[in-house]
Amino acid sequence: MATWSNFSLQDSNSPLMEQLNFFHDHTMLILIMITVLVAYLMSTLFFNNLINRFLLHGQMIEVIWTILPAFVLMFIAFPSLRLLYLLDEINNPSLTLKAIGHQWYWSYEYSDFSNIEFDSYMTPYNELKENSFRLLDVDTRIILPTNNQIRILVSAADVLHSWTVPSLGIKVDAIPGRLNQTNFLINRPGLFYGQCSEICGANHSFMPIVIESIPTNYFIKWISNN
Repeated sequence: MATWSNFSLQDSNSPLMEQLNFFHDHTMLILIMITVLVAYLMSTLFFNNLINRFLLHGQMIEVIWTILPAFVLMFIAFPSLRLLYLLDEINNPSLTLKAIGHQWYWSYEYSDFSNIEFDSYMTPYNELKENSFRLLDVDTRIILPTNNQIRILVSAADVLHSWTVPSLGIKVDAIPGRLNQTNFLINRPGLFYGQCSEICGANHSFMPIVIESIPTNYFIKWISNN
């Protein structure tokens, strides 16, 4: 079971990731139906002895196998376009976080509050605790409140990076000299892991991302103490 789970997407922890999961299942169902139909038609052609040596063309079947795939593509394209617009929608954010990629670590700034900024490095192997994940844990986590619209501004100080948290459905390119943004909502408390998904140099795989989502009242206390 553990092997099969590696072929699926991560469990969703945001409404956008739920929509991505639904679209994935919708598309896979269509692909399975097409594969079964084509396999059935090919098997019937391989294993029958019927021959029509006067059949040179069939306009009706050619019209059908041209129009039918067009309808199938529409069933994939319309949900895909809807999802693209949802991912690009920026709602009124309750909180703004700025992430800046460096070789090879992330630095964060809470733009709505003064003097709250820090660097986040991967935890070295010899400092890992028993419940830590190798190559995924960091020395300073991002603290964010649940059930709040959060805007993240992403840039880079040196080369291309990509700020990615799969379980939240987020992947934003960090480009030097450019500020990209997206928004998300975390619908449950927990720890959510990600990594830079852009090949940014020798230590590319050593700049993980960890978000710790906590209830809003605890987040306010954390902000007050910082």
